Amino acid sequence: MKTMFARTSLLVGAAAVVSWILFRLTPFESVTSYVGLILTVAIVASVVSVGPAMATDRGRRLMLSTWRRGTRWEFWPPWIFYPPVLAYVAYLMAKHRSMTVFTATNPAILAGGFIGESKFDILQGLSGSGEYVARSSLLDGKLSTADKMLAVRRFMVDEGLTFPIVLKPNYGQRGSGVVVVRSAEALEACIRQSSVDTIVQEYVDGAEFGVFYYRYPSEPHGRVFSVTEKKFPAVVGDGRRTLEQLILHDERAVCAARLYCDRHRDELSVVPADGEAFPLVELGTHCRGAMFLDGGWVLTQALEDRFDAIARGFDGFYFGRFDVRLDGDAEAFRAGHGFKIIELNGVTSEATHIYHPGTPLIRAYGVLMTQWRIAFEIGAESRRCGVVPTTVRKLVELVREYRRIARGHLSLTSRRNARRGRPGRASVLPCESRGPAVRRRPIRATPVRCDDRGRGPATDRVAP
Repeated sequence: MKTMFARTSLLVGAAAVVSWILFRLTPFESVTSYVGLILTVAIVASVVSVGPAMATDRGRRLMLSTWRRGTRWEFWPPWIFYPPVLAYVAYLMAKHRSMTVFTATNPAILAGGFIGESKFDILQGLSGSGEYVARSSLLDGKLSTADKMLAVRRFMVDEGLTFPIVLKPNYGQRGSGVVVVRSAEALEACIRQSSVDTIVQEYVDGAEFGVFYYRYPSEPHGRVFSVTEKKFPAVVGDGRRTLEQLILHDERAVCAARLYCDRHRDELSVVPADGEAFPLVELGTHCRGAMFLDGGWVLTQALEDRFDAIARGFDGFYFGRFDVRLDGDAEAFRAGHGFKIIELNGVTSEATHIYHPGTPLIRAYGVLMTQWRIAFEIGAESRRCGVVPTTVRKLVELVREYRRIARGHLSLTSRRNARRGRPGRASVLPCESRGPAVRRRPIRATPVRCDDRGRGPATDRVAP
């Protein structure tokens, strides 16, 4: 589809160049006829490029996917969405007379959590709140596959864990390289392909939330800035349509159709049984297909007090987002217990409740700008207390080092195979499976559709 639009753009551009030449060489009275000719050529070129796709149901649904991703800002690529935020950050840099003062926000975390921080070290910093932290262990990337397998087995036995378990790179961002492993065979296949330090973590099978917290160093208590409820979209079978057709005709899933089709590429011809829910997402990352809703409905004073106590127990942490999974129900969570922290992100965290479908773009920008203002203010206060911000040169080095390490993260194919609990490679192209249909065993999941607005529109819980 992108190729078609690119071809159309080139044709229209070529027409514009030709028109300029003709305008230069042609008398004014002949211009009108040339304009009509150019418009006709542009229309014909567009029809020729887009027409074949519009002739099939699949093509029309993929075009709808492209349209929705272009008209709904939550799907915009970073280079389109972030320029206004970056401009505001530049203003804050000038105001505080430092390009990197925000890296002093969390003195206990490398560069404040901007990039290159050890996720395992952060989890260790939360050890004082052990009952609220998912059990984890670190695998040295330099170990042999056999030694890694032995270490994982020992960890699982010591902690009384069974499959599934989670593997994630110790240095990672935006869900890169994160895997839910469901069998020993898949575990070995993933470990064999990974060459980086890897966290092995217990899998908490419950609802997921993101709790954004901050505290000024001079204040005794902090507050929760944002709560995000993370949903994992699923499609429900009718016993007739293939998985690909279900994805393309689901009002939410079609928005990320190419992503889901690529992830489930060797199951696209499967026909789920009538009433069977097929989960499309396992990880709570928006860029990998999860749906983010405003989770303000769970925020209570008890919950805020609990996270304030946890955060204050991590000396040198003041600003970031806790990603948690519930091992109880929502009411227990509202009461301040029944959850496990699976990750804590630093200064580059986002108040992700802004991605609630239908949130006005201007409100989203307002939340992000307020968030960055608080980060700079906390960093400036830490600097006055003697914390030295990370230098620009060091940040550049960290970015380069992260890019090098990220090349060793598990590939998409490895993550697919781990999810299915078997080794091997997929061989079917995304969104193009045409093999014989088979049926899968039912899987319980909660379908999430495009018109699921949660419990109300996103709100701004920001500092006064």
